[in-house]
Amino acid sequence: MFIRSVSSLTKLTRINPILKNSLKQTHISLKKNNNSLLINFNNYRFFHQTNFNLHKETLAIHRDTPDNNNATPFEFNEESLIEVKKEIAKYPAVYKKSGIMPLLHIAQRQEGWVSLSAMNKIAKILEVTPMAVYEVATFYTMYRREPAGKYVIEVCTTTPCMLRGAYDIVDHLKRILHIDVGQTTEDGLFTLGEVECLGACVNAPMLQIGDYYYEDLDENSTTKLIESLKQGNYPPPGPQSGLRKSCEPAGVRTCLSSIPQGQHCRPLPIDKKPEQSN
Repeated sequence: MFIRSVSSLTKLTRINPILKNSLKQTHISLKKNNNSLLINFNNYRFFHQTNFNLHKETLAIHRDTPDNNNATPFEFNEESLIEVKKEIAKYPAVYKKSGIMPLLHIAQRQEGWVSLSAMNKIAKILEVTPMAVYEVATFYTMYRREPAGKYVIEVCTTTPCMLRGAYDIVDHLKRILHIDVGQTTEDGLFTLGEVECLGACVNAPMLQIGDYYYEDLDENSTTKLIESLKQGNYPPPGPQSGLRKSCEPAGVRTCLSSIPQGQHCRPLPIDKKPEQSN
């Protein structure tokens, strides 16, 4: 890619240290060539692209494997069946198809992933065609259609988290787990993946494990998190820095530090009645 206005980008990076730092963190190399700026995007993921590292080429296709085929055994256990019945009861009998997504979630929560047999079972329960379930499961990346580890670590690497060091967290996890993105540890405990924005930008960098968010991470807190999970314990979710409990400022308040003074709304005379519309 060539950018004609080299001076403009130079000014931007001079006055905006965050932009300059983001260029470094995303491994973009800059080279001046004939009054243009050559940007090398090697090993770089564009902001607007969904990351498929966890799902790979299985996102929209199925190929039978020894672990995932029509003969793979699957049944909802008693606990899951209770949840299935609760979900189905939310919809009229003629709209049972609306239960596809929640039932896929229940199956994944039970097994850690959604097999072809699980989809067929859901189709039978909801009295829909198997294709109706397949097309939902292949559309949403939240459904894992290949076996994964007990703990699926999904690191947000979208722009806000990236600027706050998300790729440092990813690289650290690679080192301590001895796996790459999209892979599972030999003991079957951890699967590592990258995901798009999880909506906790103010607490970046962060990751999700199951239903829990772990925020304000650094290498030390990430290591502690992994060690706790190895012992079978989920640490308390939320910020891990110890500086805050939720999404409040990590330091001293810069606004709303005192009770607002004065009149905050237009007074309405007591004897004035709202106008009646014809």
